[in-house]
Amino acid sequence: MLRKKLYNNDFHLSKGFTLIEILVVMAIIGMLAVMVAPNIFNQQAGAQRDAALSQIAALEAALDTHRLDVGEYPDSLDGLRENSLSRASWNGPYLRREVPLDPWGYEYVYESDGRQFTLVSYGPDGERGGEGDDADVGLQ
Repeated sequence: MLRKKLYNNDFHLSKGFTLIEILVVMAIIGMLAVMVAPNIFNQQAGAQRDAALSQIAALEAALDTHRLDVGEYPDSLDGLRENSLSRASWNGPYLRREVPLDPWGYEYVYESDGRQFTLVSYGPDGERGGEGDDADVGLQ
C-alpha cells in the first residue's frame, strides 16, 4: 500500500509538456529561423566579397614586388611562383603557396602588358559583369 501511494505521488509530480506547448515552441523557433536565415546568408556573401578583396590585395602586393625586382609585371600569375622568363633579377617566389582560387572556386582574371595589370574576380557567377552579389570584385 505504501508503494502504491508513493508511485501515485511521483506520477503527479512528473508532468511533461503538452502537445500544444511543444507546437507553440516549435512555431516560435520556426519564425525566428525565417527571420534570421536571410541575414546569415547576406553576411556570408559579404564575407566572401571581403575575402576576395583581401586575396586581390595580397596578389597585387606580390605583383608589385615582382615588378620592382624584374622591371615588369609577369605574363601570368604563375610568374609569381616560378621564373618563367628566366630573369636573373627574379627574386621569388613571391607567394608562399600556389595562386589561390577566389572564394567561389574560380581563378582570378589577370591581364598584363608588363607595365600595368588588371586583376579581378568575376564573383559567384564566374562571368564578367553582373549586379548585386554577382558583380565583379576588384580593387580600384
